Amino acid sequence: MAARKSSSKPNVSAEELLKYYKEMLLIRRFEEKAGQLYGMGLIGGFCHLYIGQEAVVVGLEATAKQGDKRITSYRDHGHMLAAGMDPGGVMAELTGRMGGYSKGKGGSMHMFSKDKHFYGGHGIVGAQVPLGAGLAFADRYQENARVTFTYFGDGAANQGQVYETFNMAALWQLPVIFVIENNQYAMGTAQNRSTSTPDLYTRGEAFGIRGETVDGMDVLAVKDAGDKAVKHCRSGKGPYILEIKTYRYRGHSMSDPAKYRTREEVQKMREERDPIEQVRSILLTKNYAIEDDLKAIDKEVKSVVNAAAEFSKESPEPNVEELWTDVCI
Repeated sequence: MAARKSSSKPNVSAEELLKYYKEMLLIRRFEEKAGQLYGMGLIGGFCHLYIGQEAVVVGLEATAKQGDKRITSYRDHGHMLAAGMDPGGVMAELTGRMGGYSKGKGGSMHMFSKDKHFYGGHGIVGAQVPLGAGLAFADRYQENARVTFTYFGDGAANQGQVYETFNMAALWQLPVIFVIENNQYAMGTAQNRSTSTPDLYTRGEAFGIRGETVDGMDVLAVKDAGDKAVKHCRSGKGPYILEIKTYRYRGHSMSDPAKYRTREEVQKMREERDPIEQVRSILLTKNYAIEDDLKAIDKEVKSVVNAAAEFSKESPEPNVEELWTDVCI
């Protein structure tokens, strides 16, 4: 199946499109600021940026309803922001401060928000997939028509627990959407060097799980595919797989120089396929906005991100006693 693409004349309102633009821009500017703080030594440990992949979470969150859950891997800042988590709390967690969502103890990869139904951030490759099915099992048991978005990457798609989870999810007809964020490189290995099948969503066919590929650089295509997957799950038909083909502009993590691909490849994606620039172009072409409107949005977003950075710097570091809280002994 070819990747789902949006219409050249999208049936979307100016209000919706401006919302997607602002949300993607917030993620982009937040991640750029996080990269700066990392370079200044204010963020330690691992830090995986989401720059280039913004359309995935923004498009899928546009299909979610109150109470729906989401769980993902270590490249998680964008998911948090798209779910409505406070940028200040996210940035404070990145800098290891008490004002962070996990009181500075989770860092980049491990923060949660029960209020926003965000269940992590998980550092072990593929480990969140069975957990996501468990969340969906609770909803199936309670018959509340909610769904769980379970995100993982093309590298994690080769992990054995993913297929154990596919089997159980299909057997029990769980309302879980398995979202494969295929950004083309599992750490530093191109997909075609590590995967025997060109389309990862077909891995679900053995279990009777429906799925499709989606153009992950097009927020409207993601939204359309998400609507279809959500409808499938809410109607009691079991799990669905969305393989969303996207692209990350930065290395796997801040310590990765990304020498396994050319600068020309990255630049070509930026110039021709950038998800934010595509929405910007539609807004201007359809006269949904003028340049001054978009400049005002960018100014507002930068203000939010700068405030988050200042909050993270001013928030106190955790007391030593915090080492013993939230720990099962």
